[in-house]
Amino acid sequence: MPQKEPGTPRPPHHEPAAPPPPQKQPWPGREAGLRPRADHGEESYRGAGKLEGRVALVTGGDSGVGRAIAIAYAREGADVAISYMDEHVDAAETVRWVQKAGQRGVALAGDITDRAHCRSLVEETVRQLGRLDILVNNAAVHFDTAFEDLDPTQLERVFRTNLFAPVWLTQAALAHLPEGGVVLNTGSVTGLQGNATLADYAATKAALHNLTRSLSQALASRGIRVNCVAPGPVWTPLVPATRAQEKVEGFGGDTLWHRPAQPAEIAPSFVFLASQDARFYTGEILAPTGMSVTTR
Repeated sequence: MPQKEPGTPRPPHHEPAAPPPPQKQPWPGREAGLRPRADHGEESYRGAGKLEGRVALVTGGDSGVGRAIAIAYAREGADVAISYMDEHVDAAETVRWVQKAGQRGVALAGDITDRAHCRSLVEETVRQLGRLDILVNNAAVHFDTAFEDLDPTQLERVFRTNLFAPVWLTQAALAHLPEGGVVLNTGSVTGLQGNATLADYAATKAALHNLTRSLSQALASRGIRVNCVAPGPVWTPLVPATRAQEKVEGFGGDTLWHRPAQPAEIAPSFVFLASQDARFYTGEILAPTGMSVTTR
């Protein structure tokens, strides 16, 4: 029987056959409350040494796509620091998987809407892990809201989390990233297509796509690559924590696969773009959307 190629996920072992059922969680959501549970590649991702000796900082690494990235990076040979808000149980679980892969894992709590905290995340990563080679600006927030109901508090929270924080983190990281360093941003299909009830979120993601291209031009002379992954719907705790139950039911059903992606299906894009396989890639927006048509 032919062997599977290393460094790629096997089909998720508990992939839902259909979009998820209705459910609700308190914000910002917890992995343990998801029905069905998400697959982060815990049992499926096999590394191939693509990131050996490197150190990564992944924001929002406690759950969802961030956890899947952390697991994949560790299995590719990288030490990983994750940042998170206050989801201590989820963060500890991510670190456990990083350490199980034989790599050093660090969990750093706090609010990235604070510029000083963004600087401290970078400094703590370097202090505890010795260097920084890869910055993944993955953390984000959204709230399902009619446009006319957007208020200043929500608007500021979304922009500070999704756009300002990546700017501050990247600025801080530039003091440490070597030639060959990598900055990766997590965009969204909503930044490509818009969204009727996530207008503020979609605007920040469109801005992040553009920031990716601007930074790629600004940092090329330093040998630093900047790219973006813009997924379609992904099954993470943020979904039931920010949507009404009736909108969770059927989430991802507008893709060609009639379901949301599992985080394990998105992480390989981040591995590729962080590795030497992608050494000619910069300013790119890789969009594993499942051909999602996002209108709500």
